[in-house]
Amino acid sequence: MWPLTLPLAIGLAALAQASVFAADAEPIPGNYSGQLRPQIHFSPPKEFMNDPNGMFLDAEGTYHLYYQYNPTNLVGGNQTWGHATSKDLFHWINQPIAIHPPNNNSQVYSGSAVIDVNNTSGFFPNQTNGVVAIYTLNSPNLEVQEIAYSLDGGYTFERYEGNPVLDVHSSQFRDPKVLWHAETGKWVMVVAYATDLVIGIYTSPNLKDWTHASNFSRANALGSQYECPNLVALPLINVDGSSSTAYILQISINPGAPLGGSITTYFPGSFNGTHFTPSDSEIRFTDFAKDNYAGQFFYGLPADEKQLSIIWANNWQYAESVPTDEEGWRSAMSLAKANSLRDTGDAGYQLVQELVDLRPVYNSTLANVSTSDNLSTSVDYSSVTSGAVYLDVNITNIVTPAGSLNLTFTSTSGGSLSAGYLLSSGEFWINRGNIHEFANFSNDGFTETFNTTYCVEGSVWRLQAVVDRTLLEVFIDRGKSTATMVFYPADKLDGLTVSAEGLGQDVGVSATVWGLKSAWAEEADASGIVLGNVTSTT
Repeated sequence: MWPLTLPLAIGLAALAQASVFAADAEPIPGNYSGQLRPQIHFSPPKEFMNDPNGMFLDAEGTYHLYYQYNPTNLVGGNQTWGHATSKDLFHWINQPIAIHPPNNNSQVYSGSAVIDVNNTSGFFPNQTNGVVAIYTLNSPNLEVQEIAYSLDGGYTFERYEGNPVLDVHSSQFRDPKVLWHAETGKWVMVVAYATDLVIGIYTSPNLKDWTHASNFSRANALGSQYECPNLVALPLINVDGSSSTAYILQISINPGAPLGGSITTYFPGSFNGTHFTPSDSEIRFTDFAKDNYAGQFFYGLPADEKQLSIIWANNWQYAESVPTDEEGWRSAMSLAKANSLRDTGDAGYQLVQELVDLRPVYNSTLANVSTSDNLSTSVDYSSVTSGAVYLDVNITNIVTPAGSLNLTFTSTSGGSLSAGYLLSSGEFWINRGNIHEFANFSNDGFTETFNTTYCVEGSVWRLQAVVDRTLLEVFIDRGKSTATMVFYPADKLDGLTVSAEGLGQDVGVSATVWGLKSAWAEEADASGIVLGNVTSTT
């Protein structure tokens, strides 16, 4: 939720917005035409955004994304729940702010939302689409869990008169994630005792009355705070190819990441309704770069499907100083990822995060080449007005892994963003250190290079990469390893070179590059202003 160094009541004296719970009449307009503004990723209309909150899929097929939002400043503080909706996870409509704090001495911190189809809460006697938001209300010396309910499908909320629903008299107790556990017929909450490095597990029949069930902690825990826990059941592919289900408990840690700042870790295991049991003691990270924090899974997806998540694509080491403030906004979300687990045998369970289908934003095919052993192709995508491109490389008929793959995104001023893979050793690297703006961005935590090792498995290997102006997302071997990285070029990237060599005479290699269309431009007026949903939702 916050860097450890920030006080609990950030900027309370500077609060300038009326503290009411009813949604604003209209969304905040934003200019989405800036050179640094991603075009297929979600970003706030203006000012500062951090954690995704309360994500769910409704019965009409609309995805709801709430998020930590300060509508009055370019740094954290005055926290509310911003709100956006989408039918395809790319084209987002900005909605009015959904939840404000009840007074000027509090803030609405991170949390989750559920659809109470069976009216367990009693708020929805004549409907099946009632939404209950569960969040942390932060005040100067206390963090408690509250609920608010929505009669109109998640657009406006009313605060529960019996709040708080959970108070352990702590100033470091936050970020509840709630799910329905069908086997026991109860709601389950995972919530962080942040500085104790403990995740509490609570159960409830009605979302109002909560009973402590168990705690989860690790003796070898990293970092200074646990935050934003997620407990979710995922499809599991077993070693023999059969399918089953397993849980992961995902925890965000800040500060204390191996590369500095914030990071997200996960534990595969089992859950019986009251206790989470990890499969082993290993610490696994969701991402090998540095800009992946506070991710959350959508509530309401069918249980037998891969579960979708979105993460905050930033790091608390520099999130409040990145140069997008020149355009009046800070922070973006990742693209949605489709999550599952696989049993690797000796290495245990592994999280697989696949890139969602990009066809809703396909614009043009810029390159499509196929050869054997060696490949070299260059693409000029300066005519792609969005500045967003998608690269898909496939290497086939691998017998003995050998050779290398390299890709470089360039700008006309000489800046570059590069990555490479050595098939024989499995070493994969990314370098953002040659982006010209990097030298002018004075933050010691803005690490230049990232590395991982992922060895070729079988005879086929795939790399997918999306560059969206200031965001790079990499998916290795269909999401078996991923990286999320922000960068800030002085001039926009508009060229791409892909090369492979020494793969072997009988090894096939292909590279396809698509230009992507801006999801925001379709909503913007001639000045690039996106107004959002200005039509009443009632």
